[in-house]
Amino acid sequence: MKKRGFLFFPLLALSVGTLSGYFARTGLETVYPLLEKSPLTPPGALFPVVWTVLYLLMGIGLALVLRRVGTEHRTAFVLWCVQLALNAAWSLLFFGAGAYLGALICLCLLWVSIFLMMMVFDSASPAAAWLQVPYFLWVSYAGYLNLVIWRLNP
Repeated sequence: MKKRGFLFFPLLALSVGTLSGYFARTGLETVYPLLEKSPLTPPGALFPVVWTVLYLLMGIGLALVLRRVGTEHRTAFVLWCVQLALNAAWSLLFFGAGAYLGALICLCLLWVSIFLMMMVFDSASPAAAWLQVPYFLWVSYAGYLNLVIWRLNP
């Protein structure tokens, strides 16, 4: 599984992202365009590109950690699964349910889980932790965008 992990985990992350996007697509297509947004909101075409790269990086990061022998494997895997589940839940809350405050709370939990995952990754593979920095920064930015939408769209 060590070498196959470099294919399996990125594909798993991409699949979860695609699946959550599929279930949230109605809100994304019909409600999101009508929302009042921050002037710092990037163009819609940027989101799928960024998320594809981030899902690939999170999967490669886990594969790097799991190829090392160490006690952090279980914790790293659990945190990776938690952040991936929170990531999917955010899409469903924000786009699927229009629950912007709930999505913001979920995003805060996601942010913490990514940070913790990075710390555990770092003990096994510093490169794996560094691969998560763009994800951490993007989710920080997404938190700002989510907050603005929640405030402007009661």
